[in-house]
Amino acid sequence: MKYDVIGDIHGCWDEYYELTMKLGYIWKNEMPVHDEDRKLVFVGDLTDRGPCSIKVMEHVYQLFKADQALYVPGNHCNKLYRYFLGRNVKITHGLETTVAELNELPPSEFNQVKNHFMELYESSPLYLVLDHGQLVIAHAGIREDYIGKTGKKVETFVLYGDITGKTNPDGTPVRRDWASHYSGNACIIYGHTPVLEPREVNGTINIDTGCVFGNRLTALRHPEKQTVSVPSTMPFVEEKFRSFL
Repeated sequence: MKYDVIGDIHGCWDEYYELTMKLGYIWKNEMPVHDEDRKLVFVGDLTDRGPCSIKVMEHVYQLFKADQALYVPGNHCNKLYRYFLGRNVKITHGLETTVAELNELPPSEFNQVKNHFMELYESSPLYLVLDHGQLVIAHAGIREDYIGKTGKKVETFVLYGDITGKTNPDGTPVRRDWASHYSGNACIIYGHTPVLEPREVNGTINIDTGCVFGNRLTALRHPEKQTVSVPSTMPFVEEKFRSFL
């Protein structure tokens, strides 16, 4: 099996559609289909900040149910899941845009979207180990010694990265550059931290090229290790592309 791993979409439907076309997918019955043996993989953060969060999450759910895609959750997915559970989450940092879309739905549609997303979230692993252990996909990355393990520490790392406990001026957590210390054999594909160009370090590749912040949406083709990108239609927000350190 060959994979096309797509970075953080954040509700940017038009860019996602364009990217699948550039990757060689043909849309049939509202589903992207490839004439090779390829499968789409989503690295999390389907929603928030972009204009079409519900459309993206419903689409990924349909692909997942048809066994045409794989998905791992991101921190924004986790927050939306907790919102649907009725937990006391702050409707900030992008969630407010998704909640605004949800509030426009009639109750029956709201419940359907909620149930679909909760099923997708609950049915998917924290991270994926594919290609006989040669490919690992985790939203914010994963330490070598965490691969094959679960638990709270692993979950926090996979969703948020190697956080320090400190926060940036915009309220987001300060993260260490875990990839600079990675020395494993598996190729790790991740997103979470926006970069202007796909960042390859020690066999890890960050493909979150900040589509929702006006840069690009990127996919990584495996096993070819080829990146494919399309430009964003969103306004460019320079400060979102800060250093890891």
